Amino acid sequence: MRQVVLDTETTGINHKAGHKIIEIGCVELLDRRLTGKTYHEYLQPDREIDEGAIRVHGINNEFLQGKPRFSDIKEAFLAFIQGAELIIHNAPFDVGFINHELHSLDANAKTLEHFCTVTDTLVMARKKHPGQKNNLDALCKRYDINNSHRDLHGALLDSEILADVYLAMTGGQTTLFMSQDNEQADASAGIRPISTQRTPLPLIQPTDEELAAHQKNLELIDKASDGACIWKSL
Repeated sequence: MRQVVLDTETTGINHKAGHKIIEIGCVELLDRRLTGKTYHEYLQPDREIDEGAIRVHGINNEFLQGKPRFSDIKEAFLAFIQGAELIIHNAPFDVGFINHELHSLDANAKTLEHFCTVTDTLVMARKKHPGQKNNLDALCKRYDINNSHRDLHGALLDSEILADVYLAMTGGQTTLFMSQDNEQADASAGIRPISTQRTPLPLIQPTDEELAAHQKNLELIDKASDGACIWKSL
């Protein structure tokens, strides 16, 4: 099962007002494990960034000068997410911006949903924790995920954090890697492989008194169930 955790940063909050994507960040999960593969691009929007947006992500117009445009990276981006389940926090926002970018290049372009499925972790979090804050910072605190390095929003950083949140929220693990090629990364992270060479566990036989007590309990169960105690028949 291939999943891609995705986040974007933009020039403003509404693509219908002409705002554009200025950063895309993705991390890959395969069978619920981080593979180490990422996709990350800063983009030239050809418009000014709102001051409110700059306060959120810290990306200014000067920094984006000379960066590629969405048209330059479209094919590589779509190839990275093709066939995956996208994991996005507040998916309508990011999906709306990406579809707007696609349709800006071609009015008949296929939408993002044609290339992959989309799972919204904000919807998941609201179902699991109704009436509580469910933004990324709140979820990090709830699931004990370290986000102390997140002074500002960033598409790749937020995708990495969201991957941890998603796996924690759905009962998974984030520290295992996919292949033996990552053994050095495992060792540096303090991960030790589980040994298959184990000492056999001792087999402790019940005493006569324990057997008698067990039989007595079975008789009581059999009586209470009108003779339906299957353990007694065994």
